[in-house]
Amino acid sequence: MKKTLTILSFLAVFPAGMALADDDCFVPMANWQPRDAVERLAEENGWSVRRIKIDDGCYEIDGNDADGRRIEVTVHPATLELIDIEYDDENDDDDRSRRDREKRKND
Repeated sequence: MKKTLTILSFLAVFPAGMALADDDCFVPMANWQPRDAVERLAEENGWSVRRIKIDDGCYEIDGNDADGRRIEVTVHPATLELIDIEYDDENDDDDRSRRDREKRKND
């Protein structure tokens, strides 16, 4: 009986822990790095910034990388650790399609 209660207790708590393990940043505002530090981080990485916003308690940088690809970077507000980088490959696909059409036309 004890074993069953232990397993049920674990299963009841486990999903709640999984929900906390996503990209959300839970940091008091007093511990946040200033927005200027986020701008410097972007500059050091060669990114051009269109916008810096706050999403789910994290800084989010919308801009372009050094190669001109659109990016969305999630940054931890206290440590400035990169949590996630998403590349918008939609533009790359359009460029490839256009190049393929031009190549076929020239052949």
